[in-house]
Amino acid sequence: MSTLTNIRDLSLAQLESYFETIGEKKFRVKQVYEWLWQKHALSFDDMTNLSKDLRNKLSTEFSFPSLKVDAVQTSDDGTVKSRFKTFDGHAIEGVLIPTEERKTACVSSQIGCSLSCKFCATGYMDRKRNLNFDEIYDEVVLINQQSEKIFEKKLSNIVFMGMGEPLLNYNNVLKAIEKITAEDGLFMSPKRITVSTAGVAKQIKKLGDDKVRFKLAVSLHAANDKKRDEIMPINETNNIAALIEALNYFYKATGNEITFEYILLKNFNDSMKDAEELVKIYRQVPADLVNIIEYNPIDAFQFTKPDEESIQNFMSYLEKNRVNARLRRSRGKDIDAACGQLANKK
Repeated sequence: MSTLTNIRDLSLAQLESYFETIGEKKFRVKQVYEWLWQKHALSFDDMTNLSKDLRNKLSTEFSFPSLKVDAVQTSDDGTVKSRFKTFDGHAIEGVLIPTEERKTACVSSQIGCSLSCKFCATGYMDRKRNLNFDEIYDEVVLINQQSEKIFEKKLSNIVFMGMGEPLLNYNNVLKAIEKITAEDGLFMSPKRITVSTAGVAKQIKKLGDDKVRFKLAVSLHAANDKKRDEIMPINETNNIAALIEALNYFYKATGNEITFEYILLKNFNDSMKDAEELVKIYRQVPADLVNIIEYNPIDAFQFTKPDEESIQNFMSYLEKNRVNARLRRSRGKDIDAACGQLANKK
């Protein structure tokens, strides 16, 4: 691993200070900063309007770790899954999900995950490390380039629903979003960004304290503690009552949109009693939406999705009780790119 300072860790002011010390003209700072955050160079050699001598000098004084696309798979439904390689040889996955109205990037925040949710393939992997903020930024840039190339449209939305728990990589995720939304970055509206969490109550409150402007999605997946404990070990330390309190705190501080995510599992959380318990939680939180998600099979988890009649009965109960619910059909199942399937499989 390089002992040199990552050039993308420098602020604009720090970059200006460095260029002063080497006697370079001030406009060079702007050129380099644009390459780092707007023109999306992934190496010093990409900075073609700098002299070769300056590029060489920068490469001897700074490191420039960046993501590289390692493999790409395209689903029958147009979903594109990419495996990215980090500078230190780890693999992560990101997904481009196209619809007529939207082009959405689903990005990862950690290499692996420590939460061990039973229905999620990433949960069976060890957490190797957090992604740095510039690596998360690179994911978005590379998926955006795919969207422009394939669909001739920029990304419209970003969801932090890939590998890892975003709120356990809090600082890097927020710094990445800061760059993604910055005028001298990708300049995307924070209202088009959704961060998904398995329910880290303390960090949800911190989001409120930090007055974030993006949307929050909460992976609920069971509406009572007994069942949630069974499939989401995090519930043992962040139970539903703690989650409800944290979400109300977050909403009071920010007014931002909250969505519940709920995967339907046959003969586990798909009964009318489960639907009734879900309605009770919905009424205790100012949630805008409940996403009912089709379960996508993974090798390690022996559940199946309910039949269509059970799904429709569940949805009808929610609608009858004035819950704003939407059934989210899976995309990219045939290439293991759907919700819960990311595990670096080829």
